Amino acid sequence: MFEISDDNARGFNDGAKIKVIGIGGGGCNAVNTMIKAGLSGVEYIVANTDAQALNSSLAPTKVQLGADITKGLGAGANPEIGRKAALDEYEKLSEVIEGSDMVFITAGMGGGTGTGAAPVIAKLAKELGALTVGVVTKPFIFEGKKRFRQAESGIHVLEENVDSLITIPNQRLLYLAGESLSLVDTFKKADEVLLNAVRGISDLINNTGHINADFADVKTVMANKGLALMGTGVCTGPDRAVKAATEAISSPLLEDISIDGATGIIINITGNPSMTMHETNEAVTLIMEAADDDAEIIFGTVIDENMEDEIKVTVVATGLHGQDRVSVKSINQVAAPRHEVAHNSELAKPTAWASEDLTPPRKEEPVIEQERIEVARPVERKVEPQYEARQEMAMDRSEVQEQQPRQDSDLVRSIKAAASNYEQSKAPVARENRPVGPTSSRAKSIAEKLGFINFDEEELDTPTYLRNDENSSDDKSFNL
Repeated sequence: MFEISDDNARGFNDGAKIKVIGIGGGGCNAVNTMIKAGLSGVEYIVANTDAQALNSSLAPTKVQLGADITKGLGAGANPEIGRKAALDEYEKLSEVIEGSDMVFITAGMGGGTGTGAAPVIAKLAKELGALTVGVVTKPFIFEGKKRFRQAESGIHVLEENVDSLITIPNQRLLYLAGESLSLVDTFKKADEVLLNAVRGISDLINNTGHINADFADVKTVMANKGLALMGTGVCTGPDRAVKAATEAISSPLLEDISIDGATGIIINITGNPSMTMHETNEAVTLIMEAADDDAEIIFGTVIDENMEDEIKVTVVATGLHGQDRVSVKSINQVAAPRHEVAHNSELAKPTAWASEDLTPPRKEEPVIEQERIEVARPVERKVEPQYEARQEMAMDRSEVQEQQPRQDSDLVRSIKAAASNYEQSKAPVARENRPVGPTSSRAKSIAEKLGFINFDEEELDTPTYLRNDENSSDDKSFNL
């Protein structure tokens, strides 16, 4: 089934084209709430695998997902079937999304159609050039661990395919509704978050006020920002603007995310003609002080003559993911009683992905140990080489000292050996009767040149090359 009604664009002006797509049972119910509230200037589309629920929707444009796969009977709480069903209707979905400037994707996460199809449709809208914002709910704890884990997985995938994402934990409704509020009215409170977000942005860019903002401003604040916070406050009487602003940035229905550190903020202040500039300044200043110093802040005012004494402040804060995200805790740890947290502690495990971007606390011990190591290394480099150098220098000096006497003694022994050889060759001649001839004089001269002066002439012997010349005439038969 694929229906497009001309009434869908009725009342729509020439401003930015904003479309709201409700996916699955929860998304279709949220769209019905918005239509009943009379919000105009927005196109409504619903997509579901359940043909019966689709037919009961008030939205003029309906897209049945995966008719051949589910036969119109729903996805059976299986996200994979929901994903395949959306892929089967890719062309139909492209046709209804084409031409959008901004697309809101709303769904209840944890089931089959919303969990599986919402990321597919969001990716398609973003590829078609639309500013894509997701507004989804998390299941109650009593719906079971499996459904809770499926919701966390689906939200993680959806966050990667939208520009900004607002999550609403249904568990909070139990503590806000009390025991007397009806089931229908309880779920309407969750639907009002989407209603206020769409109305606040639509009024800001499509209605004319004293301080205006256009769609380009909104896109600057919300494009590729990740996790977002949205809140609305309405107050009357004294300090109505400050009270409304405080209520807007501390909505009890949203995740435990602080506006502190937000890098982008949209502020819409709506009131009757009696609203003063001073009140506007007070509200905007309070919100700005809680944001990052370099935050991109877009604000505008809307004058509604139908409003009485109240002032309404709508805030959309973006860029809360990663380092800008101040605190994200499991809803079980904040909203649930202590005994309930202990009983359902396993439900918090799938939400671990949401805190992976927080900076872990810095540990001091490793830093001190590292500093100690860095100081010790230069000491080792300075001391050890000097010690080794001194040892090498001492060894070199000792070797020189040892080698010098060794060289001197070698020369003495060489000279003595030469003298002994000469004495043996002249054995028949008595030592005391042997005159000191020219040969001994030459040996003495050589010894004196070498620096040896303390010796006896009888210790000298004629060198071999001189002795051969001297004996050549006396012993002719020596030559062989």
